[in-house]
Amino acid sequence: MITGVIRDDLTELAGEVNARCRLRGTFTLRSGQVSAEYFDKYLFEADPLLLARVTAQMQTLVPDGADLLGGLELGGIPLVTLLSQATGIPALFVRKQAKGYGTRQIAEGGDPAGHTVVLVEDVITTGGAVIAAARALRDLGATVTTVICAIDRSSPGTSGLPAAGLAVRPVLTKDLLDSAEAAR
Repeated sequence: MITGVIRDDLTELAGEVNARCRLRGTFTLRSGQVSAEYFDKYLFEADPLLLARVTAQMQTLVPDGADLLGGLELGGIPLVTLLSQATGIPALFVRKQAKGYGTRQIAEGGDPAGHTVVLVEDVITTGGAVIAAARALRDLGATVTTVICAIDRSSPGTSGLPAAGLAVRPVLTKDLLDSAEAAR
């Protein structure tokens, strides 16, 4: 059964991402809270084999009609680079803010105007950075309705992405990662 095979592959991938990225110790989070656990997403992106496995799964999530893939600074850049190479769809590199010199662009690599751009992100928790990137690209004349992410760690009802007109297509979810962690 193909569905079972895909689910088994994702369960295995979730276990490997967890083993590589879920750290234990004392960590101060962005919110200022102190946690005994931290999920270091850069560890899977720095591992060439794990990064390749995640982007291979992302390929299946790219919707028909995508003209450009827009990777968000910083974590989405390695993902969009590999995904662009695998799909043949050109990449954009989307900054958090336009740089104050050179081309002064928010999106590097091409003009998004008139194109359908699929955003690519590593981890989504609240969706704030994705919403800001979608807004900036839309202001430049792009159509942005989909974001593909390696990991959707948002809790139900906490993401503003649907209200911003963005459908999320994750490779892994918080529930799948937590299940893989519980199985360890």
